[in-house]
Amino acid sequence: MTSNSSEISVRSWWRSRPALLLSGTAAMLFAVGGRWDVAALAWVFPVLLLAFSRRSGVWWGVLWMWLAHVGAAVFWVWESAIGFNPVVVAGAAGLAAIQTVPFVADRLLVGRLRPWQAALVFPAGLAAGEFLITVLSPFGTAYGSLAVTQYDNLPLLQVVSVTGPYGVGFLVGWFASTVLRVRRWPSWRSGVVCGSVLVAVLLAGGARLATDPVGGATVRVAGVSPSRAVTEAQQAALEQLAGENVQFREAPASATTPVTDAVENDLLASTRREAAAGAKIVVWPEEAVRTQEAHADAVIAAAQDAARQSGVYLEFGLRVDGTAGSAHDRDEALLIDPNGAVLWTYQKAHPIPGSERFAPGDGRVPVADTPYGRIADVICYDADYPALMRVRADLMLVPSHDWREYGGAHTKKAALRAVENGYALVRQDESGVSTAFDSRGRVLATADWFGSDQQTVVAQLPVHGVTTVYARIGDAFAWLCLAAVAALAVTALTRRLEPHSGCAVSDHTAAVR
Repeated sequence: MTSNSSEISVRSWWRSRPALLLSGTAAMLFAVGGRWDVAALAWVFPVLLLAFSRRSGVWWGVLWMWLAHVGAAVFWVWESAIGFNPVVVAGAAGLAAIQTVPFVADRLLVGRLRPWQAALVFPAGLAAGEFLITVLSPFGTAYGSLAVTQYDNLPLLQVVSVTGPYGVGFLVGWFASTVLRVRRWPSWRSGVVCGSVLVAVLLAGGARLATDPVGGATVRVAGVSPSRAVTEAQQAALEQLAGENVQFREAPASATTPVTDAVENDLLASTRREAAAGAKIVVWPEEAVRTQEAHADAVIAAAQDAARQSGVYLEFGLRVDGTAGSAHDRDEALLIDPNGAVLWTYQKAHPIPGSERFAPGDGRVPVADTPYGRIADVICYDADYPALMRVRADLMLVPSHDWREYGGAHTKKAALRAVENGYALVRQDESGVSTAFDSRGRVLATADWFGSDQQTVVAQLPVHGVTTVYARIGDAFAWLCLAAVAALAVTALTRRLEPHSGCAVSDHTAAVR
């Protein structure tokens, strides 16, 4: 009797609201788009938190759900070593509020809807919330997108070529809603429908991977970063200036020119080496060379000479410290053709909130027609904005500059943009993980800056991309989810509460009682 009572007590506790909240929050910590993500937990935590929400009073449930999401956002900031400041803290609270809305909508609406309508509230709300985060917040998809947790599941990720990243969030939400509803027939029918759709998505994704055309024309692309020794010497010089309370922009040329020249000469040597090995396009990382405004033209001229002598397209990341203060600094990417001509000078459109204080660029992604396809360019954090990345190109260059704790996770996020838009993508990331992806998100080459003295990525990339549904229709799926949530809310509010079968209703009425 005692043993059976203990077993019943344990089972009852694990089904209790505190257990659901604690276990759901713990699982969510490892499904936030960070370096410690576990893909399966992205499917688990919504089930647990949705069960908690449905069994809780409305206002207490909202409060605890918001606190759980605040905790997850804070954990992501900590594990990513981003650093806490007022902008980050406010952003975490705001993102948590948006992420709480799908749970609130589910809690308030499902008891007033027909079963098939109730099943759509949470998944549509989850996808719509992810879209709103991308549109309204200064963080893009850096945080709040479940699609990035499924980086290694390439068959599933192919759905983003139709829906954008929001399709994965919808499927995860639908799975959670269905798991809680499937208890008995006829509710099992919803499980069959949901399972069939998930299987169909995986099969279609697998077919897309299998039918990817092979054997087409390719181009050798090389990404190079400064050597570890040169980078460390530069950092030491900058720290010395800081210790003397001298800003780089104000330092005498005798203190800054040797540093700038050493880094650029190292990169130019790597460029010549890769060109001799057959590379036709060479990519440098974000802020590969840092220089004062007065010396910027000379730095660019040296890169033009190297591109002309090596006969390559050279993507050149440049940080220019303006004389009038940090607001006038420039984070630029230049594309230089084999004749030494500068095809564009692109300025970063999305400076990191709370960290980079320079004025953003206009967000017009440059594209150039070349013998190796249409080449486009953005800078690092810009790739966290799906709408910005929706351009017609064959090869997207993403010069970047991260740090140890976040570089790998950030590069994985960029893979989604390749699948969404049907182009190959090279993310050359100093102090991070550099990777070349094809248009299906497959890794063609990768290198960890912290694992080598000379980070180089070399890959044969197709010169022709593919046209995707997402590239044509944009965020139509996300807008449809927003419209669906609005329509379901109107339907629920104009109907009387009518009891019917299903887990959603039984949980709702139990909480009301």
